Amino acid sequence: MTRARDFDDYLRTRRAEIDAALEAALPVSPPCPALLAQAMRYSVFAGGKRLRPILTLAAAEAVVNGGSAEPEPGDAGAALAMPAACAVELIHTYSLVHDDLPAMDDDGLRRGRPTAHVVYGEGLAILAGDALLTHAFVVLARRRADEPPGFDKRRLRAVARVAEAAGTAGMVGGQVLDLEATGDEASNRRAGSAAAALREIHERKTGALIGAAAVAGAILAGGDEATVDAVDRYAAHLGLAFQIIDDILDVEGNTSVLGKTAGKDAAAGKPTYPAVHGLGPSRVLATEAVSAAREALATAGLQGRLEDIAEWVVSRSH
Repeated sequence: MTRARDFDDYLRTRRAEIDAALEAALPVSPPCPALLAQAMRYSVFAGGKRLRPILTLAAAEAVVNGGSAEPEPGDAGAALAMPAACAVELIHTYSLVHDDLPAMDDDGLRRGRPTAHVVYGEGLAILAGDALLTHAFVVLARRRADEPPGFDKRRLRAVARVAEAAGTAGMVGGQVLDLEATGDEASNRRAGSAAAALREIHERKTGALIGAAAVAGAILAGGDEATVDAVDRYAAHLGLAFQIIDDILDVEGNTSVLGKTAGKDAAAGKPTYPAVHGLGPSRVLATEAVSAAREALATAGLQGRLEDIAEWVVSRSH
């Protein structure tokens, strides 16, 4: 079996495990109103790459099997990290629900089907996003009977990192900067160069949660400071590569493949890597970011699927 085929099998297996865990973790009626539970599941199970939760599990695996933490029997790293994997996917889905709203990006298509506000109305879509965000921390903070000694400290540290990534210093702050930078008058609203402003937006809006996803997995698997730092640096470069490719696909892709409206960023006057740097230089930047991600792994001797994930991110078509 080739490595590419093997990695495809890995992705399918992990997605199935994550989907099963998400289904078990999501609230149900009667504690949760039935329509709200339905709206939450509509967006969570609309498809998607599951990049962030897969990254969480892969980082935990790398720490247990190829980092400085003592190996644990079985697939212990991924098992300990699964609640965090679910949490970051719930947060990511909430962000998509809110990004698609008329007051934000005003998009009617996500993952190949109508967005939540088109199906359920704006009010319920907002509430479903709110519920996904808050429930993520219920899932992440909940204690389990099979946790190793001292796991509470790991979990608290992971909660703090994920919360920071979702909040004003991360996704929410990045969305504000994105709104400020959109439109004809953007250059008058933002200080500094266009390239620096663009990088700040995406480090917050996209990179922060990707970083938190990987770091949470490393923390929960018991990685030491040097290992967690290496995973953090890897994820920062990975997040940059992901966003550059996303911007390129918005220019070169088509709606049927992307599952969302192609060309919408340019039409809205949003700052993107192709708009600021050009398509060719943007591809070079993405390749350089993946190389830097690999180097970060090498410094800690981390093995496993993290390198494969970096290649997947930069070679994807949607």
